[in-house]
Formats: sequence, C-alpha cells, structure tokens
Amino acid sequence: MKLPRREFLQLTAGVAVLPALPRTAMALDYPTRPVRIVVATPAGLAPDIVARVVGEPLARRLGQPVVVENRPGAGGNIGTEVVVRAPPDGYTLLMANAANAINASLYANLNFNFIRDVAPVAGIARGTLVLEVHPALPIKTVPEFIAYAKANPGRINMASPGVGTPPHVFIELFKMMTGVDLTHIPYRSSLYPDLLGGQVQGAFVTVISSLEYIRAGKLRALGVTATTQVEALPDVPPIGKFVPGYEASGWQGICAPKGTPTEIIERLNKEISSVINDANVTARLIGLGTAPMVTTPDEFGKFIAEETDKWAKVVKFADIKPV
Repeated sequence: MKLPRREFLQLTAGVAVLPALPRTAMALDYPTRPVRIVVATPAGLAPDIVARVVGEPLARRLGQPVVVENRPGAGGNIGTEVVVRAPPDGYTLLMANAANAINASLYANLNFNFIRDVAPVAGIARGTLVLEVHPALPIKTVPEFIAYAKANPGRINMASPGVGTPPHVFIELFKMMTGVDLTHIPYRSSLYPDLLGGQVQGAFVTVISSLEYIRAGKLRALGVTATTQVEALPDVPPIGKFVPGYEASGWQGICAPKGTPTEIIERLNKEISSVINDANVTARLIGLGTAPMVTTPDEFGKFIAEETDKWAKVVKFADIKPV
C-alpha cells in the first residue's frame, strides 16, 4: 500500500524522535541503580578521601548507593579511561583531580583526550600543599629558602611521590618562577622516612599528611601553595606573598563521560553542590586542608581548561617525561 506523502512524512518524523525518547526518560528517572565514582588513585590519598567524604551524603540525596571504586595505575590514566569509555548514562563518574590536567601534556600517546572526552559536572575542593623542610636546614622562611638555594645550587634535594605527580610539578613551577636549582628525588613509596631522617631536605606535601610532623617540630613549614592562609596552619604564609603569582592546588571534582544527558549533569551538580554546602561536609573538607569549591558545570569546565594550559607550560619548561 502506498502512503500519501503527508502521512509518510509524519511517520518518518515520529521515527526520528524515537531515539531521543529513551535518553529523556532515562534522565527523568535518574538514578534507578547505584552510582559509581571511579577514583584513579590508591585508597587513602586525597581524591579517595574526598570521594568518601561526599559519597555518603550524595547517596542520601540521590536515593541510591554511591560506590567508590579505586582504579589506580599509569599516573591516574587507567581509572580515567574507565570512565571515558563508560556509557554516558550518569552511573559511572570520575573523581577528577590535578593529575588529569597535568597528564594531558605529560603523556603524548594517551588513548583519550581528557578535555574533549569528559563532561565536567561539579567542582568539590581545592587542596593546599605546604612547602616544608627538615629542621636541620638553616631556613625558616620562603625568602631564606630561595636565598639558600641560590647560594647552594642543586644541593637541596626535593622529594615527591613520583615524576609528573602534582607535588613534582609544583616544585618545577617554583623553580621556574624563582630561578633556583633544586634536585628532584622521586619516590615510589612513602617519602616521609627520608624526609624525616634528613636524607632529603624538602618537599611539597599535603597539609593533612604533614600536620602532625609540623606541630611536633619534626618538619618546618615555610609556605602554603594557596593564595590565602590555611586554617590548620594560621602562622604559615602563602608562597605567593614572596613569589608573586605562585599558586598550586590539588583540586578534586566530578566528571562524567562525554555525551551524558544535560538533565543528569544538572541533577548531579545540584546535589553535589548541596552536599558541599552542608555545614558538616564543609567542616570535614576544611579539616583536610582543602577549600570547598562549588561550581556550575561550565565553571568547572573552564577551571579544568585553565589548569591544563597552566601545567602544560610547566611540563614543557621542565621537560618532564613520564617514567
């Protein structure tokens, strides 16, 4: 039977709409099962801790379990690729962090493009690191550190958790902006035994991991990487006070696979922002040495792009190569 042209066009128009209907229904019903947050670092590190701080209250707001899954390896690229390749349905999310912005230029042959292949959802926190030295070093301030380093080029050994990690790149940014010569010593296991023993003289480390040592006088804090003072270290000034423009943060936030429906992105952003604004969660984040970061998806996307561009310049300047 031959259909009149008008009826044929009406039918084909209806067929064209059909693929969009399941996505719309999915977005309206979301979520109907557990949501997974992939953390591309081992358990116990900042991204993992932050994921667990927000995961439980987020589950209550979504009405479904939020499961934190650690998928470390390759500098965070393994866990990131798990999310990039996941269905864009809002059920597999990434706890993105500063390493993602660094890795974009550090690794030349990634199987994905971080900015192109993820959808920013919401910022969560910006973590501050502290520049600290062994007390045997005759240094008490950032200006004294710079002067000593210039008088003793290459003689200050600076530890980090590994080549291309945020603490390493923060060292290289400091070198780039001050002109000092510091020797980088990467570690695969904890750097604290050698730092506490004086085998290495300094490091950029998280506030929460070093606070006990600083208060006990086993390590000396010189400056924080944030632009403002940190509540946990009220007497330690920002490095930027002495090195204008210096700022570095170990941030965390949520991303989803590219193509995730806008309605799901907006729902997640709303609920995550509400979690971060909760007084108890805010207090826990601050207690970890981080500053809560509430953003829209667009704001978080702009932040990621700016961080990626910033660290690309440092990676190129220092000629950092992954190992």
